[in-house]
Amino acid sequence: MTEWTWRFEKADGTEVQPAVQPEEFTTQGDAESWIGEHWKALAEGGTEQVRLFEESTEIYGPMSLHADA
Repeated sequence: MTEWTWRFEKADGTEVQPAVQPEEFTTQGDAESWIGEHWKALAEGGTEQVRLFEESTEIYGPMSLHADA
């Protein structure tokens, strides 16, 4: 089964621990819905941008979590 994961980063690309622990996602839509629900808490916790991966392949990113970006 395909696994979708988020990588949580500072603006310079340094990986950080997310303020909200992600669940396991089996579809891209589930992963995107989750980030849509939790982006504000993640940003307040120090995550500045995210990248979405399907297994080890980067699908897109970096995507800013700043509302004005």
